[in-house]
Amino acid sequence: MKILVTGGAGFIGSAVVRMAVARGHAVINLDALTYAACLYNVASVAASPLYAFEHADIRDRAALERIFDAHQPDAVMHLAAESHVDRSIDGPADFIGTNINGTFNLLEAARKYWSGKGRPEHFRFHHISTDEVYGSLPADPAVKFTEDTRYDPRSPYSASKAAADHLVRAWHETYGLPVVLTNCSNNYGPYHFPEKLIPLMIIKALAGETLPIYGDGSNVRDWLYVEDHAEALLTVLQHGATGRSYNIGGNSERTNLELVQALCAVLDDLRPSTQPYAGLIRFVEDRPGHDKRYAIDASRIGDELGWSPSVPLEEGLRLTVKWYLANEAWWRPLIGRKGTGSRLGRGA
Repeated sequence: MKILVTGGAGFIGSAVVRMAVARGHAVINLDALTYAACLYNVASVAASPLYAFEHADIRDRAALERIFDAHQPDAVMHLAAESHVDRSIDGPADFIGTNINGTFNLLEAARKYWSGKGRPEHFRFHHISTDEVYGSLPADPAVKFTEDTRYDPRSPYSASKAAADHLVRAWHETYGLPVVLTNCSNNYGPYHFPEKLIPLMIIKALAGETLPIYGDGSNVRDWLYVEDHAEALLTVLQHGATGRSYNIGGNSERTNLELVQALCAVLDDLRPSTQPYAGLIRFVEDRPGHDKRYAIDASRIGDELGWSPSVPLEEGLRLTVKWYLANEAWWRPLIGRKGTGSRLGRGA
């Protein structure tokens, strides 16, 4: 299969690229190389004859049409997106432009290409989204997001992803474009850009800086190891039912405080300091519209496609910390990029 992956130099996208090439798929990596992208993420497959790179922006319709014509893909995996909630609070325009308008342009370029090929049934447009489109859950552990949960986005980021989800469904219903959709829980693992919670806490702890946690640290997230997510995405692409949506979760709910404390415990073991790292934890002013809890019911993808997460959170956190300890040459230059490590998302 030849797959066009948008955002393939990002965190989740690069995991998909590496896994797809390793499994013998041809991959075209389309990426605009904005601040959170890094081509080193795909360096391990860059020399493969199965890999090609296109430096392009999904907001550029002409570039998209050229890439479809040049590479003739069998499928699209659409991961390109602005994804940092705090940045969306401070600058929502970029999220509207990329996540909504960019998705529209990609859908139209894909539809033109697909129609020109005679509307082949095997073609797939896989849109990768987030559980944040569903809003916030109550504390009751029995209540989780399902594929039928009503959308209730509460940040510019989640609203832009919800809009993109609706566009993808509309292009399937109106034009017949063969689509599949996935909504995932919080990802973590190697190559995670340093502004996100887990790598940020690791890097600040190593520097002996305070570890800021929003509010009282009681917000709950479901954590999914990125390689498990990549496996799930390729499974849905190849075996998911056209027009179907699949939730992907890690079955690993933790409060933000519990998560950071677990990271500190791993660091205490792997890189001991004079004092336990948990002593660096500080609570800071919460961000506006901070969703209280996310939790995924991933039974549909398990029942229909046989996928389930394979990496327990404790194991995944240890693997992640080991990777950051061994790859300072990767993350050190990235922390100098605009806004990284600074307090964002105050909504002022």
